[in-house]
Amino acid sequence: MEKSAQNTADHQSARGPEDGYGPVLGSALAPLRIGLLGLGTVAQGVLDIIGAQPARLAARAQRPLQVDAVASRRLREEATLHGARFSTDLEALVAEPALDLIVECIGGIEPARSLVAAALTAGKSVVTANKALIAEHGNELEALAAQHDVRLAYEAAVAGGIPVLNALTAGLSANRIDWLAGIINGTSNYILTAMAQGGQSFAEALADAQRLGYAEADPTFDVGGIDAAHKLAILAALAFDTQFAFAQLPVEGIEQVTPEDMDYAQQLGYVIKHVGLARRHEQGLDARVHPALVPKEALLARTDGVTNAVVVGGDAVGITAYVGPGAGRLPTASAVVADLVALARDVLPPRIATESLRPVGIEQARCGYYLHLPCLDEPGVFAKVATVLGAFDISIDSVIQREQAVDRASGSPRVPVVLITHRVAEAALRQAVAELEALPAVVGTVRVIRVEQFDDR
Repeated sequence: MEKSAQNTADHQSARGPEDGYGPVLGSALAPLRIGLLGLGTVAQGVLDIIGAQPARLAARAQRPLQVDAVASRRLREEATLHGARFSTDLEALVAEPALDLIVECIGGIEPARSLVAAALTAGKSVVTANKALIAEHGNELEALAAQHDVRLAYEAAVAGGIPVLNALTAGLSANRIDWLAGIINGTSNYILTAMAQGGQSFAEALADAQRLGYAEADPTFDVGGIDAAHKLAILAALAFDTQFAFAQLPVEGIEQVTPEDMDYAQQLGYVIKHVGLARRHEQGLDARVHPALVPKEALLARTDGVTNAVVVGGDAVGITAYVGPGAGRLPTASAVVADLVALARDVLPPRIATESLRPVGIEQARCGYYLHLPCLDEPGVFAKVATVLGAFDISIDSVIQREQAVDRASGSPRVPVVLITHRVAEAALRQAVAELEALPAVVGTVRVIRVEQFDDR
């Protein structure tokens, strides 16, 4: 009786009156003692969330969450540690025996990989928001976590505050996932939205994104598709119960998309988006990142600005969608803290890759294609184009043939021919494009953008 009364008192003492909870379950347990690596934007968000609502989090975690120590190469003047100790010795923090768990918010590959590996080897679970680390080294780190009977959690690595990884591994666990597609890089989505809605060039939209803080001074990882590919590698591994395979993903950026392409896409009933997609394929997994024409009525087409969205097709539930902020201090920190809560409650099972799917080559992909052909203004041009496509069993879905224009470089008259094909293998499409570019009436490079419907076909 005395022990029960003491437990009740402990429960009540941990409850904040502003939380509106009854007794906080599990608050008599020892706190989950956390070591935080890094003190950037996300790390500060984690400190702020835990510091602002300890009683509510204790109720959900069934024990208090307590950041004991923070280690970073330097202490920012504006940082608020909420009572945590600070050190510049990252290795010492990982090795500290009193800590139960490590949160890695350094970013990049090294020293993050070595520190995470050391923590797992020392018997400490790790929570990280590091998409590059998981996409490129997740296989070895998950194996290390399993070897030492600890957990590696990384909900925050994809789509910021959107709990899409938990949806794939828990909420949709009754489903065989057939496909997924997403807008998973806010910088590229902002740029393409500005080009589509404001008529800006790529360079103009990028400059605006940098001015507003949506793009880095060196935006290569974002506009070149590497950031999205890191996230797609993680989504695909979890959705299809397979290994991380970032190095095998075909990746294209948005640098070559023009306002003219945007205009033609609109006329044809589409919007150009930068997407990551993965589908089951008879030879493995068709996974890739590139610009795509998406039907105007699709959710991804209506996802604008820096917002992220992921759409998933499962055999039992059908199509589900996950939309929200894909980056930022508190959204990303929210996902980190959600992993902490799951680990505190010991409800995060180890991930086991049960399938051996590997991404197939891009030449095996099948989809529709947008073709923009710069043609001479002469009779029979379209017939010649149709003949070449027909030779490769490529049928035309829709076409626009504009009035005569003058090529700026040569001063010669041109008639742009823009068309969308029905679904065809990429290998056949590439051969057809090579023959189209060899036609005397086609002057210059044929611009090609894939067309994706994002259904279960």
